[in-house]
Amino acid sequence: MRDILTIAIAILMLASCGKQGSQPSAVTESEENREAKVLLQGIWLDDETGEVSFRAIGDTIFYPDTLSQPSYFRVIDDSLELSGRRYAIVKQGEYFFWFKNPSGDVVKLSKSDDPLNELAFKHEKPQGITTYTSVVNRDSVIMFEGERYHWYITINPTKYKVISTSYNDDGVGVDNIYYDNIIHVSLFQGARRVYSSDFRKQQYSKLVPSGFLEQAVMTNMEYDHADAEGFHFNATVCKTDGVSCYLVGITITKAGSVSMKLLEY
Repeated sequence: MRDILTIAIAILMLASCGKQGSQPSAVTESEENREAKVLLQGIWLDDETGEVSFRAIGDTIFYPDTLSQPSYFRVIDDSLELSGRRYAIVKQGEYFFWFKNPSGDVVKLSKSDDPLNELAFKHEKPQGITTYTSVVNRDSVIMFEGERYHWYITINPTKYKVISTSYNDDGVGVDNIYYDNIIHVSLFQGARRVYSSDFRKQQYSKLVPSGFLEQAVMTNMEYDHADAEGFHFNATVCKTDGVSCYLVGITITKAGSVSMKLLEY
């Protein structure tokens, strides 16, 4: 009986060791190529174009454009790990850095000692879509068919992230992070509430492609006009670059019903 119990315990111990051994170990700080990481510190220029590619400070890489978010990086073995993506290092020295982009092309960079290149990282004007950091309120009184109406629009910034991945001239993927908005619209006739509700970009899924909505932010809502159909508002949904947008028309009737249609792309 004792021998059987001893064998059973040994089997359980072996099974436990097997499970632990099958789990992949996380990369520790000691496994990083610290020397390669130190060599990467500084401002790097693209050999082909002569333009600033990025700047490495500590464990963060900064980009010269205002849309690209700084990225945490590590050097593991012979690869540059950047935002979860790995790029094979072909050649590296104090003043040169070659790596392969996702297309397999070798990107050749040279370190710059010119202090003027630091100006590439000093931005005075933001680019892309307008980012709201506080609540924005708009309202106005209109007369329609002899009756007094009052509309209200409130743009509420949220913490809902919109992540848009772009690729720079070197083929390196960069995650750009923005935050979506929820826009509230109210319409009153005197003291009577005709309509009051929030609008989110997901409500336009029948008019705007889902792939576009995933990388877009509802940037604005404006009152347009009133006619026999009702009161017309225009909602703008834009990609984070601020170039590609959908304009959705929202009509609120006197009875408080709502309809939407695509006006412009």
